[in-house]
Amino acid sequence: MRQGTSYACLSTRHNASSNENEQMRSGLRFSRIWHDDDLIELRMEVTDRTSSFATTAYTTEIELVRMHESLVEYRDRLGDYVMELRFGEFGPETANGAFHARLQFHAPGQLFVFTHQQSEFLPFPADKVANEARMHVVSEPVLLDSFVHQLKGLATGQRAEAVLGCLENDFERL
Repeated sequence: MRQGTSYACLSTRHNASSNENEQMRSGLRFSRIWHDDDLIELRMEVTDRTSSFATTAYTTEIELVRMHESLVEYRDRLGDYVMELRFGEFGPETANGAFHARLQFHAPGQLFVFTHQQSEFLPFPADKVANEARMHVVSEPVLLDSFVHQLKGLATGQRAEAVLGCLENDFERL
């Protein structure tokens, strides 16, 4: 982790106090970290109030635009089906990492997001290994609307990131 940079905070405000930056906020953050004419390398970070996991995977502008269009349709249908977001593939045969998220609406106005992430495989004493995480966060339709809008800008290069803000997880109250 680079000194002076907080990867746990999902606030989109750049002038937040350092004390606020240290607090973990629930959400998903997709950041464009590199691109050329063919590929985009994205960093996908999922954070809840106690944990954070980030990985990178490759995609294309066309795939991001398709994902944006699918999310617009999904948002319009509210709960008729499950939406899956996928970047990369799991396993040591692929470059970089993998990110899969499953979005499912539940009444009244809750969006459950289940994620599975895997880092790039790296050498370990006897084999190659990758870190993995499964995380669960809860959002809501208005926050999804904002994310969908931001994702379009991420796809076209007009934005560096797209953030799906989430509610603080208290699954006992759901």
